[in-house]
Formats: sequence, C-alpha cells, structure tokens
Amino acid sequence: MDDKVLKRLVETELEWEPSIDATDIGVSVEKGVVTLSGFVRSYAEKVQAERTTQKVRDVRGVAIQLEVRRPGDASTTDDQIARRCLDSLDWNSSLPRGAVKVKVEDGRVTLSGELDWQYQRDAAESTVRRLHGVIAVANQITLRRRVAPSDVKSRIEAALERQARIDAGNVRVSVDGGKVRLEGKVNAWADRAIIERAAWNAPGVIAVEDRIAVA
Repeated sequence: MDDKVLKRLVETELEWEPSIDATDIGVSVEKGVVTLSGFVRSYAEKVQAERTTQKVRDVRGVAIQLEVRRPGDASTTDDQIARRCLDSLDWNSSLPRGAVKVKVEDGRVTLSGELDWQYQRDAAESTVRRLHGVIAVANQITLRRRVAPSDVKSRIEAALERQARIDAGNVRVSVDGGKVRLEGKVNAWADRAIIERAAWNAPGVIAVEDRIAVA
C-alpha cells in the first residue's frame, strides 16, 4: 500500500477511536512504518493510540514519539499518585495483595515485584496507566521461575493451531527452559500480538523473544 494512503487510513482510524483525542497527534509513514508524534492527555491515551495504529491493515511497524501533557491539575503530587496506584492494585482481584511495589517520580510510575503469570504483569500495568496524573509506566515486574513442562513447545504450537486467523505453519517456536523464541512472518501486526499472547499463556514461560516480522 502507498504510504500516503496508509497515512490517511491511520489518521481516520485515530479519529474514529472515541477514547483518543487525535487533534494534536501527527502521523507520518515511511515504507509501512508509522510514526506518531505530538501530544496526548494521558498515558492511557498514548497506549491506545499505539494499539489503534497497529490494527490498521498494512502497518509494518509503529514508532511512538507522543508526549503526555501533565493534566491541568498540577496539585496532583507523586505521593497521591502512588496511593492511587496501590489502592487500585489492591482492588484488582487478579493480583495477589501487596505483591506489586510502586515508585512514582514526576508522574512516572515504576512497577516492581514478582508474579506468576504474564497476564498479571499486564493487569498491573493496565490498572495504573489509567489513573489521573500518570504520564508513563515502567513495568519491571518479574515472573517467578517455575519448572517448565517438557512439552511447552508442543503446547504453544497447539494453541496457535487453534487460532482461526493464524497460519501456524509460518511460525517457528523454539524453547530453552522457560524462554521462548518466536520467528516467522504474519500478515498483520494484530496476528503478531495473538501469537505472543499464546506463548505467554503456556505454563512455565518466563520470557518471550518475539522475532516475528509483519509481511
């Protein structure tokens, strides 16, 4: 697809997404790689802009140069943000109470601690990114080491076979202990995300190296 056409499609998709104010978002495209620049009102909006762009057909990559403008309520202090984060994490039933630690500096939240599953790491980040005053999130939560099943490779391959939109024959899976490497090609960025999620869902996986290219 021509870069000019792709640029229009991305701009239209950003404007169509109700959770994004695309007024101050600039879009540029070079050889299928989209760069988003400008300003957004929250970190959650920044993440949604990236996800929305990835959904557009023929997008081969996304570079994010968006800046989060601190909300007009300048009275929101780091300790207030930290308390909001801790309260929200405690209310999330998918997370063990007290397992996630929080540090806040100038509105930038760093999460640390140890959990059992990748979906819990994702849940912790998703929980705090929407809070008022947060302008960035660094997720440094690690996964607890467990004995990886001997058939983790076959489990991942079977999971990919069950995905209707994935051609599992184009994906190569290699496993070293609890570390998984994914290689191959897919037709859309969204397919890449589906494959990576399938790998993370296998028991015993503590790291996923995603080398899949978007054709």
